[in-house]
Amino acid sequence: MIGGIFPVSKKDMSATWTFEGEPPRVKCAGFYMRAFRWTQVMIFAIEEINNDPVVLPNISLGYRILNSCASPTNALRAALTLASRPEEIDLASPCLPAISALIAESGSSQSLAVAGTLGPFQVPIVSYFSTCACLSDRAKYPSFFRTIPSDYFQAKALAALVKHFGWQWIGAIQSDNDYGRNGILAFIQEVKKLGVCVAFVGTILRTYSKDKILDVVEMIKQSTVRVILAFVPEGDFYPLMKEVVKQNITGIQWIGSEAWITAIQPSTPEIYQAFGGALGFVVQKMAIPNLKQFLTGISPYTDPSATFVRDFWEIMVTDQLKRVNFRNQFGDNVFFDVNGDPPASYDIINWQLIDGQVPTSVCSNVCPAGTRKAQIKGKPTCCFDCITCADGTIANSTADCTPCPQEYWSNESKDECIPKMIEFLTYHEPMGIAITIVSLLGASLTLATMMVFLCYRETPVIKASNSELSCFLLFSLFLCFLCPLTFLGRPTVWTCMLRHTAFGVTFALCISCVLGKTIVVVTAFKATIPGNKVAGKFGPAQQRIIVCFCTLVQIVICVLWLNLKPPFPDMVFKYSNKKIILECNTGSEAAFYAVLGYIGILAIICLVLAFLARKLPDNFNEAKFITFSMLIFCAVWVTFIPAYVSSPGKFTVAVEIFAILSSAIGLLLSIFAPKCYIILIKPKKNTKKHVMGKTVHKNI
Repeated sequence: MIGGIFPVSKKDMSATWTFEGEPPRVKCAGFYMRAFRWTQVMIFAIEEINNDPVVLPNISLGYRILNSCASPTNALRAALTLASRPEEIDLASPCLPAISALIAESGSSQSLAVAGTLGPFQVPIVSYFSTCACLSDRAKYPSFFRTIPSDYFQAKALAALVKHFGWQWIGAIQSDNDYGRNGILAFIQEVKKLGVCVAFVGTILRTYSKDKILDVVEMIKQSTVRVILAFVPEGDFYPLMKEVVKQNITGIQWIGSEAWITAIQPSTPEIYQAFGGALGFVVQKMAIPNLKQFLTGISPYTDPSATFVRDFWEIMVTDQLKRVNFRNQFGDNVFFDVNGDPPASYDIINWQLIDGQVPTSVCSNVCPAGTRKAQIKGKPTCCFDCITCADGTIANSTADCTPCPQEYWSNESKDECIPKMIEFLTYHEPMGIAITIVSLLGASLTLATMMVFLCYRETPVIKASNSELSCFLLFSLFLCFLCPLTFLGRPTVWTCMLRHTAFGVTFALCISCVLGKTIVVVTAFKATIPGNKVAGKFGPAQQRIIVCFCTLVQIVICVLWLNLKPPFPDMVFKYSNKKIILECNTGSEAAFYAVLGYIGILAIICLVLAFLARKLPDNFNEAKFITFSMLIFCAVWVTFIPAYVSSPGKFTVAVEIFAILSSAIGLLLSIFAPKCYIILIKPKKNTKKHVMGKTVHKNI
């Protein structure tokens, strides 16, 4: 004996009372054509088995089918009735054995009630339409089986469908039972992984009051979603359907679960205007041989006592429910359609929105290029504001702002990285032109001074100032004036090494010559003291040794610098976000300051010696001019260091050039301008008598 439980009648909202203390029983009313067809398929299958001697030889199958009225309580009552043996058996009547298996139920809530009760008794239960994933728990429901996939797979498929069409902002409707709650829960878990947000979850049931239904309708009207998933059985969904149609709510793309997507009611002309074009997944079907012949053979005259048959034919021949006469494209009544494949009205989706375009449903539009998503507090992740990317970052196809590479910067629209401006001190810019002019002018003045000294080398002024050291000094100043030209232009490996080492060596040579001249002045006047032979010990050879030795020390420092950690061209990003400053990195800061420090030591020695000899008796005391030149030199380079450290970008190079030119001009003017003035402007003073001075002359 095989038991069967089907919701042939629909559950009514009203209830009947029996006697005091007993809960009200649900009143069944109406006729569910789809469930009646399920009963007939079960009967057909049993008869096919009984008529085939090979399938179950020597065994006959009987069946007993009860109506659950789509109620878990009624389904449980029917299951217990089918599973129980009569206490008293009438020997005259045929024996009704307890069922060997149970075919039940269409609703997941009904199946949960039945499986939970009969499972411990190992009664096999086979469901034909209960899809709740909760029924897959073998520990709770060890004897439950089904011929339809779990909602776990349907939820994944529906989530993939939503993602496929790009819907990110959707609503959900669930039935207030295990089927709806578990189905929506599984769906939400899946769409969250795909970045889809659920705006609301409405709950309905066929026994809900109209106010509760209206609350859900209002929720739909107030929301901005254009796609709604309804995970609801057909019977529970129908009251909401009628209210949606009544209030003329259109423009919504509905997604249906398998419980209603192929049902008859949504296809009626009344419901179709709001729910036409709904999408969903149907259970795979197969055409059953001889089933259509069996269904068309159902007749109230064959077996007048057959349950539900009279109700079925009353509906088939009456015009009261026109939806039953709604025909598919094949021209056959839906009840008798046994084709396994869905109709071909499935090749084209009838979208609900204008022009048949795929509807869009987003809480916030996609952020345009150059902007990023900013989450709105208290709202789902699909609701966001678009904020312009910060400087140095861009956003094109992504939702976030990504930083540009170090050598690039964002454009004005923040959608593309563009190369940064490259900045270095060039020849053609105003500052570079000015530096070039001053350098060449200083070099020209130095050459002119050298020509004057060569032309008037036999005059007392030239002889008194040590012409050989003066020429060495003028040559070194000429090189000093040319040094700034190596600081202009794009830095390269060679120019970076040349500019610092050339500067260090030329200035060391320059100060060495000044030091030699200072020593000559001091020793020359010390020689006027009787018995003092210092002047004789510091002749031209000693002067050349002093100059060469002092310069050689600087050369050794520069060679070590170039071998160990030489200067190199470098890109500096710290001064500006939109610019790349090209400059020469000193390589070794210690070596750089060692070069400067050594020049400073020579200058300080010169300054001290010249200062001590500044008041020696002479009308043309060169020590005074050397003292003044060294004061200028030291002042320039003392102020250079803080200015060099604090100057940004190419101005660092400009500060160093300024120090070179200033100190070179100071030396040239302080030491040689007075001599040139006497030689060219006051030639009458260019005599030995005037150079030696009155005091010296009287002593002689």
